[in-house]
Amino acid sequence: MSSDYRQLAKIIVDNVGGSKNIDSLHHCQTRLRFKLKDNDLANQDEISKNKDVLKVVVSGGQFQVIIGMQVAEVYDAVEDYLKTQSNSSTEKMFQEKDITEKPKNKFDLVADFISSIFSPIIPALAGAGMVKALLAVLVTFNLIAQTSQSYIILNMIGDGTFAFLPILLAFTTAQKLKTNPFLAVAVAAIMVHPTWATLVDSGKAIHLFGMIPLYAVKYTGTVIPVILVILLQAPIERFLNRVIPNSIRIVFAPMILFIIMGILALSIVGPLGDFVGSALTSVFTWLSKNASWAPPFILGGVYSILVVFGLHHSLAPIGFIQLSQMGYDSVFGPGVLLANIGQGTAALIVGLMSKDNKTKQIGTSTGVTALMGVSEPAMYGLNFPKKYPLIAGAIGGACGGIFAGITATRRFATGSSGLPAVMMYIGDNTMNYFYQIIISLAITMVVTSFATIVLFKRFEKTASDSSFKNSENILSIDATTESILTPIAGKVISLSSIKDDVFSQKILGDGVAIEPTDNQIYAPFDGKITALFPTNHAIGLKSNNGTEVLIHIGIDTVELKGRYFYPKIKLGDKVTKGQLIMTVDLDEIKNAGYDTVTPILITDTDKNVEKSHIDDNVVDGDLILTV
Repeated sequence: MSSDYRQLAKIIVDNVGGSKNIDSLHHCQTRLRFKLKDNDLANQDEISKNKDVLKVVVSGGQFQVIIGMQVAEVYDAVEDYLKTQSNSSTEKMFQEKDITEKPKNKFDLVADFISSIFSPIIPALAGAGMVKALLAVLVTFNLIAQTSQSYIILNMIGDGTFAFLPILLAFTTAQKLKTNPFLAVAVAAIMVHPTWATLVDSGKAIHLFGMIPLYAVKYTGTVIPVILVILLQAPIERFLNRVIPNSIRIVFAPMILFIIMGILALSIVGPLGDFVGSALTSVFTWLSKNASWAPPFILGGVYSILVVFGLHHSLAPIGFIQLSQMGYDSVFGPGVLLANIGQGTAALIVGLMSKDNKTKQIGTSTGVTALMGVSEPAMYGLNFPKKYPLIAGAIGGACGGIFAGITATRRFATGSSGLPAVMMYIGDNTMNYFYQIIISLAITMVVTSFATIVLFKRFEKTASDSSFKNSENILSIDATTESILTPIAGKVISLSSIKDDVFSQKILGDGVAIEPTDNQIYAPFDGKITALFPTNHAIGLKSNNGTEVLIHIGIDTVELKGRYFYPKIKLGDKVTKGQLIMTVDLDEIKNAGYDTVTPILITDTDKNVEKSHIDDNVVDGDLILTV
C-alpha cells in the first residue's frame, strides 16, 4: 500500500525541510506527527495543497499533517522515502544548511513529550480495551462463566496490554529520549517481574543486602513510575557509555545500568511514582464526590477544539492513569466519547440537509466515521470550515456530558471513542453505567441535531434565498452600520499575516490586527465589557448596537499569566468611546519572547466586516472596521 502514497511522501518530506530537519516521527489514528528541528523550514501551504492532506497544524511542539484513516499507509510510505533519499539532491540541499533545533516553550515540550510516548501505544490499548469490553458483554449476558478456562484465557488476552503497560511505555519513552529502548524495556521488566509481585504479596519487609529497603509496591498496569524511571535512566546510560571503554562497554554498561536502575526503581523512583499516582487518585476521588459533572461537561464541550489544534493526546494519559489506579475512567473517557458523537452527528445532519452534492458527500461519510470514533475527517472536512456544526456538536457534547457526570458514568477499559465503545461501560457486575452512557449519547445526539438544524437554517444561505431578499416583493432587511475605532495605535495588518491559525483562519471571527506602537488601549465604541480574561491578555466588548468585539493583546500571551497587563476596567463595566481600558508593557512582553501583534476581531460571524487602513499606521480614534 505504501507505494500508492510514494508521491505524497516525497511532497511531505521535501516540504518539512528534508530528513535532516526531522528530529522524530510517529503517527496516531489520523495524523503524522513530526518533531522538526526548525519549523520555519517547513512549507505548510505546499503540503496542504495535496488532496490527500486534510490540514497541517503546528501545535504542542509538533508539525502535524492530518491525513485521515489512511495515515498508516502514508506513514509507511514516508518511512520508505526517508530510507531511500539520504543521497538525493533535495537532501543534499538541506544538508548544506545549518539546521539547529529552535527552543520551544515549556508547554510545547511537555505536550510533545506526553503525546510522543502515549500516541504509539493507543492502537494496542484500543484493541485490548475492546477485548475486555467483549468479555464483559459475554459475562453480563451469561454467555460465559467467570470460572471457565475460556474466560481466563480471554481475560488474559485482553489484560496483557494493561498488565505490561510499563514495558510499552518504557519503550516509547526511551525512543523519545533517544536512549536504548531495549535496555529500558529490560528495566521495566524488572518492575513487573512475577517474583517481585510474589515478594510484595508476601506482606514481609523487603531488603537488599539486609540494609537497602525496597518498598512493597506492584507496578503492573501503572503509568507514572516507569516514566520517571526511564527519565532517570537516560542520563545514567549516557554517562556509562561515555566513561566505559568501547572494548568492554557492551557487557559492563548494561550490567551496571541494570543493577543501578533496578535498585533505584524498587527503592526510590518507583515508590515516588506510586505516590504521585496515589495523589492523583485522591484528586479523582474528590472530583467524583464533589464535582463529578465537571470533567465530562468540559471535555464534551471543548475536546473537539483541542482536536483541531492537535492537543488532545496530551490529555489522554489522565484516563490511563485513573484506569490503572482505580480500575475505571470517569474523567476522560465519557466526555471524549460524547464530544466525538456530537461532532459526528453535526456533520451527518449537515450532510443530510445540504443540497450541495460535495457537502452532502463529505458530511455523510465523515459523520459516520466520527460516530465510529475518528472525528478528525469530519472536523477538518466540514465542521471546522463551516464553524456552526463545530459549535452545535460542542453544545450537544456538553449537554450529554452533564448527565454523564451527574450519574458518575464510567468506563472499564480504554480504546476507541465512538459508538462501539459503549461496551466498555459494562463492568462492576452491573449494566447501570451502560444504560447511563446510552442516555448521555441520546441527549448529545438530540441536542446536537436540534442545534445543527437551527444553525443550518441561519447560516446556509442558498441562491434562492438571496434572490428573495433582493426581490421587490419582499421587505428589505434593515441593516445597521457601526464604526469600530482602533483601540491602540500602530500599523494595521490583515489577519492572514498572523502566524497563528486561530486568528489567520478567522476561527474566532473576522477583523484586522494591529502591530502596536503604544501601551494604551482604548474602548473602540460605546458599550460594555463582556469578557475580561483572568490573565488580562484579552478583552471582550459589546457595543450598544450589539456588535461583539474581541481585543487579543499579543500571541500566546496567556502564558504570561497576567504579567505586564494592567486593566483599568472590570467585567460588566460600561465604557465610552475613547475611554482608557488597559495599559500594557510592550517592551517587557517582547523581552519575554512574545509577539505583541493585537488582533481586533468581530466575533459576530453572521455580520459583514469592511476593513480600513490595511498596511497603514493609525492613531487612537481612527476608523479600522465597519460592521
